[in-house]
Amino acid sequence: MLTKIPKQFYFFLAALFILNLIQSNFTQLIFDEAYYWYYSQNMAWGYFDHPPMVALMVKISSLFFDGELGVRFVSCLLSSINIVLLWLMIDHPKKNDYIAHFFVLVFSMTLLNAYGFFTLPDTPLLFFTSCFLLTYKHFIKKESLVLALLLGIFMAALMYSKYHAVLVIFFVLLSNLKLTTNSYAWLAVIIALFCYAPHFYWLYDNDFVSIKYHLYERPNGAYSFEKYTLGFFVNLVAVFGLTFPFIYKALLKTKGTDLFNKALIYLTYGVILFFFISSFNRRIQTQWIIIICIPLAVIAFNYMMNNKQALKWIFRLGLINVILISYLRVGLVHQPLLFNFYYESHGNIAWANAIKKEAGNKPVVFENSYRNAPMYSFYTNGSPTFSLNNYMYRKNQYSIDDSEEMVRGNDITYVSKYINDFSFSYQREDGGLYKGKFISNFQSYRKVECIIEEQEISLNSDSAIELFVHNPYDQSIDLQNLRFGITYMDPYKTPIQTLGIKPTPLNQNTQKLKAKDTTAFKFSLPKTQKENIGYFRVVISENNLIFGLNGKPIPIN
Repeated sequence: MLTKIPKQFYFFLAALFILNLIQSNFTQLIFDEAYYWYYSQNMAWGYFDHPPMVALMVKISSLFFDGELGVRFVSCLLSSINIVLLWLMIDHPKKNDYIAHFFVLVFSMTLLNAYGFFTLPDTPLLFFTSCFLLTYKHFIKKESLVLALLLGIFMAALMYSKYHAVLVIFFVLLSNLKLTTNSYAWLAVIIALFCYAPHFYWLYDNDFVSIKYHLYERPNGAYSFEKYTLGFFVNLVAVFGLTFPFIYKALLKTKGTDLFNKALIYLTYGVILFFFISSFNRRIQTQWIIIICIPLAVIAFNYMMNNKQALKWIFRLGLINVILISYLRVGLVHQPLLFNFYYESHGNIAWANAIKKEAGNKPVVFENSYRNAPMYSFYTNGSPTFSLNNYMYRKNQYSIDDSEEMVRGNDITYVSKYINDFSFSYQREDGGLYKGKFISNFQSYRKVECIIEEQEISLNSDSAIELFVHNPYDQSIDLQNLRFGITYMDPYKTPIQTLGIKPTPLNQNTQKLKAKDTTAFKFSLPKTQKENIGYFRVVISENNLIFGLNGKPIPIN
């Protein structure tokens, strides 16, 4: 199969691979990449926000290189192989005459281009979508045990990349419902479930923390047509840039004349429809719809082969995209090219070194920043860090791992925008301000959990509410060092007001939260003048830190 690919194709591919390697080496990490690098420092079958594939990619990259390339090498490799897979999905007899057009089409797709070197969960998602679709293409031509095995492995790999991958599997199945009676297809499903079992167990062992966060606990906002639905349509344009009219025209003109084309069409329309409906509930991020780039690359190129006008205009507009994207890629490395615009890849080494100069060998605790904590650690040779998450933020990987143990009881450097009595500060070129101070014998207990059993709770009721406080630590915690509070939130889980409470222990002799034990209290909701309250959360401040995220959002009638 690979021997039929012309040499010219490999020349283009090699050039693109080398370009991505150079880009990877000279572009500083963006915050999400640093976060996934942090994942990779402690390999597991799952993480707070995502399955573990992205962490595995970083870990493998680090075996070959240090620095940024030690995070991105596998991304460069997978993106290059992905281009080969896309090429193999195209059967048009004249495709070898238009190799340059193919590369312009692919390189001009903005996010597909960016994920050629950035290491994010969408990188393996794109790669394994291509693996899955190419295998499916061969499977529907001639079923076999080997292809069923590969389908199962690739379905599991998709789900290990990102939970959105379920859309790929579902819409391909929907395009060919006869698969529901196909024994080989069921074998593929069984293999996929078997391969995915370790992640299922991780979810169970961690109280389905990822699923609960994405489905229930993630903050949202009031519906805005401009921000949500109109923003969704803007994203549909943004992923293709100037070529978008011809890309979507290709989709509209393509008919599902065979099962593979039908799968590509169902997948594209299905993802677009799913996120269009979702846009009435929340803001759709551009990368969420990136899956459509894979089927649309195949659909658009086939359309180009049969339509000379589309061939001409996609190539011309694609070249303009390529020039603009190339300029922006250089700007990722050399900020002055972007004038007054500062991206996440600019200035990270400078601020990390500035804080390191003040902190010395002390661990650094960043308040409300799972982004700054790993970035600082990456650029200071693995210095210990912790993200202290308060009630105005959200939980993340630092909420469930052992990073808190690395800083508790130590003299630390505390970096927070909420500090007034700061000992030092550093202002980034984009205006961001870091303020820090030093704390001796730092003590935090952010894993203390406040539990309220499911019940109807009224805001105006004076009835006592039972509260169970679980201490998961190996040591007891003195109640004198804790303050309890209630954070009232709007219907979209945005904090409105936090008021102090004094829960009464059911056992009046209780002086401490015993280690590895649960203590029962009772309390009443404090009165508030705020309106439009939809939820409340029980929160705890330990040793005069800002209240944490100890309880789950509880709906209020």
